[in-house]
Amino acid sequence: MSPNFGDKALVQGYSGGMELTGKLAEAFSTQVTLELTAATVYRQLAVEMDVLSLPGIAGWFRAQAGEEIVHAEKFMTHMTDRSAHPKIGEQPAPTVNVNSVADAFAASLAHEQKVSEAIRELYRLAQTEGDIDSMPLLHWFIDEQVEEEATVGEILDRVRMIGNDGSGLLRLDAELGSRSSSS
Repeated sequence: MSPNFGDKALVQGYSGGMELTGKLAEAFSTQVTLELTAATVYRQLAVEMDVLSLPGIAGWFRAQAGEEIVHAEKFMTHMTDRSAHPKIGEQPAPTVNVNSVADAFAASLAHEQKVSEAIRELYRLAQTEGDIDSMPLLHWFIDEQVEEEATVGEILDRVRMIGNDGSGLLRLDAELGSRSSSS
């Protein structure tokens, strides 16, 4: 006799539908706020690079800010698709202390690591709650964060190699600036 898949008792963690509720819905809203905060941090880093007369690097940070907004929107869409009501929380003013390009990318990497850990926590919570419907989205974000940390880490390594070499910084500025004009 085959199992009756219509029997709700047979399905572990079944809550009667795909609705996102409770702790997980709250955690998703918290993540939305974190993504929007990341966009603000990247905007501030862009300002700092403009102050240092590095428009290409500033443009790269502005493009990153745009990506963070897209990430927040992905979470909000997932929530509304599952009958949850996203709530954007308070966003503190960015507290970045930047005196150099290396400082800016170190701040960027630290923030990406914070976002990565928050997404891993969301994944753990989804597992605990038995919410398989969130897994495809969270897998995408885990892959995205691996890529983000690797990219920022590589740029930071290059900045450290360049040191105070003005021509090296200008080459990096031009290279990173090409991303902002092509994104």
